[in-house]
Amino acid sequence: MIAFASELKKLNVLGMNSRNIDYISRYNDRTLYPLVDDKLQTKKLIQEHGLKAPELFGAIKFQGQVKKIKSLIPPKEGFVIKPSQGSGGKGILVIVKQVNGFFYKSSGEKLDIYDIQRHSSNILSGLYSLGGKDDVALIEKLIEFDEVFDGYSYEGVPDVRVIVYRGYPVMAMMRLSTSMSDGKANLHQGAVGVGIDIVSGKAISAVQFDRPIKFHPDTQKELLNLEVPYWDEILSLASGSFDMTKLGYLGADIVLDKNLGPMLLELNARPGLAIQIANSMGISKRLEKVDEVADEYQDIKERILFSKNNFGEIDA
Repeated sequence: MIAFASELKKLNVLGMNSRNIDYISRYNDRTLYPLVDDKLQTKKLIQEHGLKAPELFGAIKFQGQVKKIKSLIPPKEGFVIKPSQGSGGKGILVIVKQVNGFFYKSSGEKLDIYDIQRHSSNILSGLYSLGGKDDVALIEKLIEFDEVFDGYSYEGVPDVRVIVYRGYPVMAMMRLSTSMSDGKANLHQGAVGVGIDIVSGKAISAVQFDRPIKFHPDTQKELLNLEVPYWDEILSLASGSFDMTKLGYLGADIVLDKNLGPMLLELNARPGLAIQIANSMGISKRLEKVDEVADEYQDIKERILFSKNNFGEIDA
C-alpha cells in the first residue's frame, strides 16, 4: 500500500526532498564534506580530537604499492580493507583470520594474497568510490566482537547509527549483519535494522528489507531483547562528532569492541532515512524540537540530556 504525502506528514516522516533541502543543504557546508566522504581524512580528524577509532594499519595510495600490501597486514590477525571514498558498504572486504598464508572471510570463503591484491587494485581504480574517482585502500584492524551481541549478528560486527542534528542525538538504530549481507552491517544488502531508544539503549522495533521482524533470520535470537551497553558513551561520541566536523546533520556509525569499548567507525553527511522505518516512527518532530533550543545548549552532556528528556521510545 502506498502512503500519501499527507499521511506521512502526520506520522512525522521526513522525506528525501525535505532532508536534502531543509537540513543537509542548510546545515552541511559542502566544503566540509571531504572530512567525512574521505575516510582517511576522517581518521586523521578523529585522531586530532583524541576520539577512539579502529586502528589503521596502513593505506595503499598507488598501484605500485599493491604488491607490498602484505607488509601492512599483521600476521594471523583479522583485518578490513575498505575504499576511502566508498559508500553503502561497497568494496569492504572483511577478513576474520589468516591460516597458512590464506585469508578467510566470515562466510568461510578462502582467499589468497593475489585475491587481496586484486581487491585493493580495484579500490584504487575507483570501482567502489563516489563518482568512480581514483581512491585509496585503507587497511584497518578488525573489531573484536563483544559477546554481549552474541546471536544478534551473524558472522559480522554490528554497529550503531546515530543521527545527530545540530549536535543533538535524535534517533538511533543498530545494524546487524546476516548471511545475506555477507557479514556486513548494511541494510541494503540484507542486514537487520533495530530501532534503539535514545533514553535507554534498548531495542524498540526491528526490520529487514523495510519489513517488521521479531527474530534474527539466521540465529532466531529475539531482537527486542537487545540492549546496547555503554550507551551514554556512544551518545557522547556521536554528539561530539558535530563539534569535530561542524556538520549540522550527520550520521555517526559506532562499533563496540570487547576490549576497547565504543569506537567511531565513520561519519556520513547524507545519512539515509531507513532509520525511521527501523524505529517505527518519523524523525521530523524531533528535528523541530531541536530547532527550538539548538543554541541554548553548547555542552555535549547538556545536549544529550535534552535528547533523553524529549526523545524517548514514545515521544511526548
